Amino acid sequence: MIGNLTSEERILLKAFNKHGVRYIIVGLSSAVLQGAHVITQDIDLWVEHLGSEQFLNAVKEAGAFYVPPGVAGVNPPMLGPGAFRIFDLVTHMHGLDEFSVEYDKAEIMNLSGIEVRILPLERIIVSKAAADREKDRAVLPALKAALAVKSNLK
Repeated sequence: MIGNLTSEERILLKAFNKHGVRYIIVGLSSAVLQGAHVITQDIDLWVEHLGSEQFLNAVKEAGAFYVPPGVAGVNPPMLGPGAFRIFDLVTHMHGLDEFSVEYDKAEIMNLSGIEVRILPLERIIVSKAAADREKDRAVLPALKAALAVKSNLK
């Protein structure tokens, strides 16, 4: 469950913060953190500069390694070993502005004692609608319901 990070997950996010890696928790991972009743098996991270010195230093400090996209054929960018594979490294978000704009709009929250940025529900909905895949369309009602509840609480 994303609200209860493992020690490896905590170590990586802390290393990202320490090294100044700009990232946003996006997708259903972010939606769950905002009260959406959806299920996800991974933590989607949109990282500003995959492969940058800061990113690579943080990954190394956490005891992980980075596999750039295309190294093993057509693989997406990924982290290893196994404990770090829960992180999906996102390179593009359909329907959204460039990273720096979305980063400035992201909500800041405390996740297991770590300050993280999360993509707001409104922006997740925009992205899922723009991606227009069957699995994205399937979660839109739950995301919209969570947004309505969140809006009523303000």
